[in-house]
Amino acid sequence: MNLILKILGIIILAAIGTGFYFRLNDDILLGDKIIGIAVLASAFILMPIFLYVRWKGKKLEDYTLSEENFKKMRENERN
Repeated sequence: MNLILKILGIIILAAIGTGFYFRLNDDILLGDKIIGIAVLASAFILMPIFLYVRWKGKKLEDYTLSEENFKKMRENERN
């Protein structure tokens, strides 16, 4: 899964670079379309896959503020 993330990230960065190349060479509309598609792909494809990989196997309760976690923080603050 990490390989997929790396490949997808490189493809998106290459697309953004290609979009800026087209913008510099007098094809602003095509460049904007390529950059926009790359940004949308990074937001709706790359980011959810990245979050899934990073959160797999972790407990959400460890990262939320609950009464139990407040008590632990207060105990650690006293020591």
